[in-house]
Amino acid sequence: MEDQPKLPDLTTPPRPQHDDPGYEVVNAEGDIQLPGFKSVDGGHESTEPLKSLKEQAGNRQPATGNSTVQALILTGFGINCEEEFAAAYRLAGAEPTIVHLNQVLHGHVSIHDYDILNFPGGFSFGDDLGSGVVLANKLRYRKNAAGRTLLDDIQDFIAAGKFVMGICNGFQVLVKLGLLPNLGGTVTPEVTLTHNASGRYEDRWVRLKVNPESNSPFLRGLDTLEVPVRHGEGRLIISGADTLAAIENRGLNCLSYTDFDGSPTDVYPHNPNGADLNCAGLTDVTGQVFGLMPHPEAFLSLYNHPDWARRKRQNPGLSEEGDGLKLFRNIVAHVQSRPSQSVAQPEARQFSS
Repeated sequence: MEDQPKLPDLTTPPRPQHDDPGYEVVNAEGDIQLPGFKSVDGGHESTEPLKSLKEQAGNRQPATGNSTVQALILTGFGINCEEEFAAAYRLAGAEPTIVHLNQVLHGHVSIHDYDILNFPGGFSFGDDLGSGVVLANKLRYRKNAAGRTLLDDIQDFIAAGKFVMGICNGFQVLVKLGLLPNLGGTVTPEVTLTHNASGRYEDRWVRLKVNPESNSPFLRGLDTLEVPVRHGEGRLIISGADTLAAIENRGLNCLSYTDFDGSPTDVYPHNPNGADLNCAGLTDVTGQVFGLMPHPEAFLSLYNHPDWARRKRQNPGLSEEGDGLKLFRNIVAHVQSRPSQSVAQPEARQFSS
């Protein structure tokens, strides 16, 4: 007689932790009393514990007085492209540090110790209320004891001349926060990103044209790029002729989807989502905040491209670097070229749960 298959015990909770609320418990000094889990949501993501303050000490490398460009990369809550982001910065000569968003919210890591703040792609909070919506609200409304939000800190970070980049889901977060395009300077959402016009998830390679009017150091000296997209809500919608005209006049629509001739197009699938202005990326008016739907961090090497073998045979001297790496090399070189600033760094601020 054959043995019956062993079925999972559906009556047992997947993660029974009777004395753990599912998030770290800290005392007034900010020391972790109960490590908890990587996420503040019980059952969400992994069981990797948050690091203690002593363990975090090695990660805190202030940009001031350090010749290596410091890039802070946020993860957690469904973000899943942080490792590719970090690889890009390493190849570009920067020092990347990946931290869970909780480490920033609880004051264990300060964004002010870094030169570039990065929001990677993924599916933050499962995109349940729309891509980037929940994470944007968390940054906008979650306050610390002094009544400040992380968005307040990000605004100070930008005012200090530092840089912010968001890719795919990270771009959606920056748009929903109002950091892009931020025409009025009030950090109020002025455009949105919504479901692709095709009505489905798009996973394909696209060609991009850089707007020569863009003032962003991320794109300086670049003309065209080929990178992959993978998103379901990448269609940029610009409400109002005045907003659209202002974005065009200031060159904030920094990247456009193009056809094989290099001309901006609204034709599917060259334009995979039907975005207004055929727009694949935006900057703010300062050029310091940059976001795009395609994934440059997914094309760091020629060998990431599905057609690399044919291209290499046709042109043996073809560079083995992917187009996406150019963006990271640009911003790292720009930060390195700036005179060092001896500015006292703000103390890390602890945010309430």
